[in-house]
Amino acid sequence: MAAKTKKELLVILDAHAILHRAFHALPSFTSPQGEPTGALYGFAAMLLKIIRELKPDYLAAAYDLAEPTFRHIAYEKYKAQRPKTDDELVGQFNRSRQLLDYFHIPVFELAGFEADDIIGAIAEKNKKEKNLEIVIASGDLDTLQLVQGEKIKVYTLRKGNEEAIYDEEEVVKRFGFKPELLPDFKGLKGDPSDNIPGVSGIGDKTATELICKFGRLENILQLAKENPEKLKSAGIKERIIEKLVSGEEEAVFSKTLASIRRDVPIDFDFNKARWQEFEREKLEKFFREIGFVSLIARLPGASAGEPNVSEKPDSKILKKLAIAAWLLDSRRADLSFQEILQITGAKNSGEAMVRLQEELNKLGLAKVFKEIELPLADVLDEMAKNGILIDISFLKELALKYGRHLEKLTDEIYGLAGEKFNVNSTRELRRVLFEKLKLAVKGIRKTGGGFASTKFSELLKLKDQHPIIAKILEYREEAKLKSTYLDVLPQLAGSDGRLRSTFLQTGTVTGRLSSREPNLQNIPIRTELGREIRRAFYAPKGRVILAADYSQIELRVAAILSGDQKMKDAFLAGKDIHTLAASEIFNVSLNEVMPEMRRRAKVINFGILYGMGSRSLSENLGVSQDEADLYIQEYFHDFAGVNEFIQKTISETREKGYAQTLFGRKRFLPEINSQIFPIRSEAERMAVNAVIQGTAADIMKLAMIGINELFKRDPELKDDVKIILQIHDELLFEADKKIVAAAAPKIKEIMEGVLKTDIPIKIELSSGPNWAELKELPQKSEPKGE
Repeated sequence: MAAKTKKELLVILDAHAILHRAFHALPSFTSPQGEPTGALYGFAAMLLKIIRELKPDYLAAAYDLAEPTFRHIAYEKYKAQRPKTDDELVGQFNRSRQLLDYFHIPVFELAGFEADDIIGAIAEKNKKEKNLEIVIASGDLDTLQLVQGEKIKVYTLRKGNEEAIYDEEEVVKRFGFKPELLPDFKGLKGDPSDNIPGVSGIGDKTATELICKFGRLENILQLAKENPEKLKSAGIKERIIEKLVSGEEEAVFSKTLASIRRDVPIDFDFNKARWQEFEREKLEKFFREIGFVSLIARLPGASAGEPNVSEKPDSKILKKLAIAAWLLDSRRADLSFQEILQITGAKNSGEAMVRLQEELNKLGLAKVFKEIELPLADVLDEMAKNGILIDISFLKELALKYGRHLEKLTDEIYGLAGEKFNVNSTRELRRVLFEKLKLAVKGIRKTGGGFASTKFSELLKLKDQHPIIAKILEYREEAKLKSTYLDVLPQLAGSDGRLRSTFLQTGTVTGRLSSREPNLQNIPIRTELGREIRRAFYAPKGRVILAADYSQIELRVAAILSGDQKMKDAFLAGKDIHTLAASEIFNVSLNEVMPEMRRRAKVINFGILYGMGSRSLSENLGVSQDEADLYIQEYFHDFAGVNEFIQKTISETREKGYAQTLFGRKRFLPEINSQIFPIRSEAERMAVNAVIQGTAADIMKLAMIGINELFKRDPELKDDVKIILQIHDELLFEADKKIVAAAAPKIKEIMEGVLKTDIPIKIELSSGPNWAELKELPQKSEPKGE
C-alpha cells in the first residue's frame, strides 16, 4: 500500500466473539417470524456504532470455522467444557454474514485456525504501514495480547454498551504488565473458559506478581529450577516455586495454547477492504424483515434518532403514535418519531397515524387503543403532576445508617473470607468462593464464559455451605437498595418536596405499567430496609395515604378464564386459595395445612400461572426436580380446569399467532411455532402469561380511568383526593382525612366493578400517615391472601 499523507484506520471485526458476547448479554429477541435474533442485534448495533464513531477507512471480519483448530489437535481438552453451540446462535452466524455482505465487508476464515489467529496475522502483516492504525473490535479480551503502542488497539464493549478502547497504556493499567506478556500470564494461571490448565495452584494474584517481577514465563521457570533463592528473596513462597518446577510442562504448553498465531496464510487486499459503499435498500429491507426497525435510523447517512423531515410533533402526538405502534407489537417500547416513520413508511405524523389506525382496525385493537390506552395517558399525566411527598432528611439519615451497616457487613465478609477483596467484583467473589473457600459448584449454573455463576439465585443454593453466603446476599440487597433509592430519591425530588416518577405506558409486553427515575415497582415490602424506604413516602398534615389493593387479582383472573370449579368455589366461599391448594396438593384437610405447606402451595400457584417448569420450581422450593415434577402433576390433577385452560391458550396462540386478553389486547408470538424447542417453550409460557397478566393489567387500567372520571365529576372528591402511584396491583391516593370515609367505598366500587363476573373481584382498603404504616379500613371482606 502506497504511503499516505494522513492516518487511515483499519477495523478488524472478531465476528465470532462479538456474536457470542451479544448472545449471552442480550435477551432472546426474535424476529416477526419467530427466528432468534438477540446475538445478531448486538452484532449489528456494535457494527453501526463502530462505523459511526470510529469512521474506519477499511473494514474486515474474521470467523471461526466448525473444524478443529491446531489447538484442538494438540490438546483434545481445549475448550472441551464448552457446550455445543446453541441452536439459537447457529442461524445468527449465517445471518451476520448476510449483513456483512450488504455492507460490502470482506470475511476471512481458514480451517485449522481461530478468528483470533486470522486477526493476528492481518494485524502483523500490516502493522508496518506508516499511515495506518489498526483497531480490533472484539467481544472478549483474548486479543489484548495483539495491542502494540498506539499502532494496534482493541475496541470492546463493557456492560451497558459503554465502549472501551485498549491501547498499551490501558492494558498495563488493567493487568500491571505489557500486552505481549498476556500469554505468559495464562501459561501460569490458565484460562478456565478455554480449558487451558496453567500451573495447578497458581491464580491471578500470584501469576500477576510473577509476571510483573520477572517477565517472561521462560525466565520464571528457569529461575524456579536454577535460582530459586532469587524468587524467594522477592517474596515468592517455596510452595509456589515447587509448583512451578513440577508444572513446567503444563505452563509452557498452556502458553502455547494461549498465544495467538500471527503466521496464518491470509491474502489481505486493501482494495477489497476499503469501506465506502453499502446496499442501503437491501439493509433496510433486511432490518425490517428481522424486526430491527430501530437500527434503520442508525445507518450511515441517516440522522440517528431524528426525523428526516422538518416536522417536530409535540409530546401528545408522539405519545399517541408510540402507543399505537406498541399495541401492534408490544416489543416496540418508547419509539422515537424517526422510528415510527420508518415502521409506517410515512412522511409525517398525520400519515403515520392514519396507517397505524388502519392496522389497529384490521387487527381488532382499535377498542383497546381508544377505550383503554388513550384515556389512561391522561391519568398518567395527572399522576405525574400530583407526585408524592418524600421525607428527604429521613432518607439521608437512612443512607448514613445503612452506609455504616454495609461497612460492618464488608468487614464480616472479609473475616469469613480470610482476606480483603472487592465484594462487588464478580471475578473476585468467584475466586474467593470457589478457589479459596472451595465451595462446591455442583448444581450451579455457568456463565457464557463457562464460569460458575454468582447471581443471587445461584448463591442461594450455597447458603448452607458457608456462613459467608448469607452475609454476601444481605450485602447485595442493602447495597442495591441504598444505591437505587436512598442515595437517589432525595436528588429526584422537586422544589416542593414531591417525587414524580415517570410511568411508562409502553414499557412492558404484557400491558402492565412500569416506572423509571425512579423505578418504584421494585421496593420490597417484606424486608426491613424496604419498609423503611416506604416510610419516607408520606402525606402532608391533615391528609393521609389511602391504598386500594386488588386481592390476588391474577389468581382470580385465572379462575375466571379457566372456569376451574375448585378455584371458583374457593373464591366464592372466601377461602384462602393458597391453603386450599396446599390441602389438595398434599392431600390433607384444610385444618391440617401447615405454614410450610401453604408457602409451597403459594409458590406452585403462581409458578404454574407463569409457566414455571419443574427445574425452576425445584429451585424456588428448595426440593429435588423429581419432587417438583410431582407437585406439578398433582396440581394439574386437582385443578384440571387450569390445565385445560393452559393447553387451550397455547393451542389457540399457535393457530392465531397471538394471545389475547379478555379485553382484546393482543400479544403476537409467531415464535410459538418455532422448530427450536427452547424458543417454542418460552413462547408458550409467554402466551399464558400474556392472557392472565394482561387481563389483570387491563382491569387495573380501566379502574384507574374510572376513578379519574369519578374525581372529575364528584364535587366532594375533586380537590380532596388525588391519585399518586400505581404499584403492581395497588393504587395509592393522597386524601384529606375528612373525606376518606366517603371516598374509599366509591373507589372500591369502581375497582371491583370493572369486570362483571360470578367470581368476585375484591379490593382491600387501608390508610395511614405514610406508605409503610397503612392500617386496614373496616369493610366486609374475605380473608386477605398474598
